[in-house]
Amino acid sequence: MYLSVRQFAVALEEQKGIEVDVYGPGSAERDYSQWSPIIPRVANMVGPASFSYAPSLCRKLASTDLDLVHLHGLWMHTSVATLGFTRKTGKPRMVSPHGMLDRWALGNSGWKKRLAATMYENANLHGAACLHALNVAEAKSIRDYGLTAPICVIPNGIHVPEEEEQTEDPWWTKGNPDTKTVLYLGRLHPKKGLPKALAAWSRIDPGLRKQWRFLIAGWDENGHQTRLRRVAAELRIEESVTFAGPLFGADKKAAFQHCDGFILPSVSEGLPMAVLEAWAAGKAVLMTQECNLPEGFEAGAAIRIEANEESMARELTNFMLLEPGEREAMGTKGRELVREKYSWPVIAAEMGAVYRWVAGSGPKPPCVVET
Repeated sequence: MYLSVRQFAVALEEQKGIEVDVYGPGSAERDYSQWSPIIPRVANMVGPASFSYAPSLCRKLASTDLDLVHLHGLWMHTSVATLGFTRKTGKPRMVSPHGMLDRWALGNSGWKKRLAATMYENANLHGAACLHALNVAEAKSIRDYGLTAPICVIPNGIHVPEEEEQTEDPWWTKGNPDTKTVLYLGRLHPKKGLPKALAAWSRIDPGLRKQWRFLIAGWDENGHQTRLRRVAAELRIEESVTFAGPLFGADKKAAFQHCDGFILPSVSEGLPMAVLEAWAAGKAVLMTQECNLPEGFEAGAAIRIEANEESMARELTNFMLLEPGEREAMGTKGRELVREKYSWPVIAAEMGAVYRWVAGSGPKPPCVVET
């Protein structure tokens, strides 16, 4: 979420007639140069980072002359500060849950969220002038939670370069450059469905599997990588499964450039940036409907998989048997899709229109749904 919010803010700053200030909890020692030309206004955190308690943030927001505040994410002290801003100034606030009101997300550490909801979050959500959903499925989750405020449905964006500079071959290709790659890139978390994906990988014909590698890249969360390594060992597929760890910058770009397809077998998502990144790199995608990007199936840029090993094994096999040109054609369709619907200038223009409407200086945009 951090990356998409940062890119979103920078894209908004480039919109005519919009000035963006960024406030949030953090550390004075952290490098915030990636926000340039925006200079974040940081409130020092006290206590556990999971709550991001920053008492000076409330004072900073309440003393501003902002036209509105847009909160990203829930269940932390930033919600308290945003609620306080409206109560103090009478100015409106928008809230982007970023998938945090989905049923699966609400059930994760559910008792903590119920406590937070009672103490401050319900008041914050119910008093929002407009709620922001990344897709129609998230808009439904927002309504299912009992919220009745208007909802604008605007996806996350992605930078789509006209011509991408080629990277060097990554380390996992050394010694076996002809081996094709199915890539997963994201955090290693149970909701991503990777144990079932590994079970599906084990069902693929050994002769076909020998020509491919399953590259799992991402940062470990609560020791889930240990479980995944154990599953791969029990299924005796370690030779064709590579754990690359977290990848950033040039290494991340190389992973997308040098893979032959991307897979996301999640059981719950808001709007997965990794899928948009794969399409921007011109790669075909295998994903569940829970990834909330039905446009990919409609455009022929993605293959639908179910969150079970039988479906994944079948669709993975079909994908691996495609001719290279067929996979490339799918990736080209994905690149066209993100350029048309998900590029940052398009997204920023839509949100700018919503801001003007919420602030009382423009008409209601078509992306806003009030029922």
